[in-house]
Amino acid sequence: MTLKQLEAFYWAATCVNFTVAAERVHLSVSSLSKRIAELEASLGVDLFDRSGRSAKLTAQGERMLPQIRSMLHAAAELQQSAGQRHGLMGRCHIGLGELSGLTWLPKLVREVASRHPGLLLEPHVDIGQVLEQRLHDGELDIGVLAGPSTRSSLAAERIGQVDFAWVASQSFVELAGTDNPRVLMGEQTLLTLPVGAGGTRVLDQWLARHGLMVGRRLMCNSWGAVVGMLVEGLGFGFVPQLWADALVERGALRILPDNEALEPLHYAVQWRRDDTRPLILAMREIIRGTIDFQAPRCFV
Repeated sequence: MTLKQLEAFYWAATCVNFTVAAERVHLSVSSLSKRIAELEASLGVDLFDRSGRSAKLTAQGERMLPQIRSMLHAAAELQQSAGQRHGLMGRCHIGLGELSGLTWLPKLVREVASRHPGLLLEPHVDIGQVLEQRLHDGELDIGVLAGPSTRSSLAAERIGQVDFAWVASQSFVELAGTDNPRVLMGEQTLLTLPVGAGGTRVLDQWLARHGLMVGRRLMCNSWGAVVGMLVEGLGFGFVPQLWADALVERGALRILPDNEALEPLHYAVQWRRDDTRPLILAMREIIRGTIDFQAPRCFV
């Protein structure tokens, strides 16, 4: 029985399928299966039932999973203690929304490289629903998502929030004849993120509070593209307050009056509850110290 065999079993048992598990340990599926078979031979038990279309944990495999998880956790702590001068090693797959990618992600990459030169950070940018699914399936180690977790398999720690402001270009307001977001909602084009994005939840809450419906909506999965279209006067929308302030200072947009402001969007770092590796604790600490939603440099 080897540590690599235990790692192969753990990821195969906790990821959505063997393909994802193989990627996590940087093996082919056949090599992953071979290591699991070697572990089964050394233990004298079947850990997976392979009689169906996909392998499933046997009752023995279910019973042994917590023990093997504890063994891997202890091994990770030992490795970190022995090589603490060099920090964490390996890879960390982190999921982020585009808002994070445009603001504090470079700072995070720099901080990880400084503290843990042997750790390769692999960011994955997508909307919250997709990232949450990938965390649950084991494709990601950790994520920073907007809003609370909707899955019991994931733990979450709130780490920040973003305030928003309604904005439009001066030329758009002049053509529309009003700067009231509630009036614009029924008559003009709303530029916004797609369903499943954190910002869309903020919009839905605002609409429900005022009993409004969207007349025309143009959805785009990129904050940068939404801002570009707003500046060009193609519609109205909302952006992070810090971005709005920077764009107003440049004369690119104006902030629209709203007696009842949009609710802030809370962000949380999320990870799988069964993942107790030192990597998760270390990354949570670094993220807490680097998260910052200031306007991107291109807006300042």
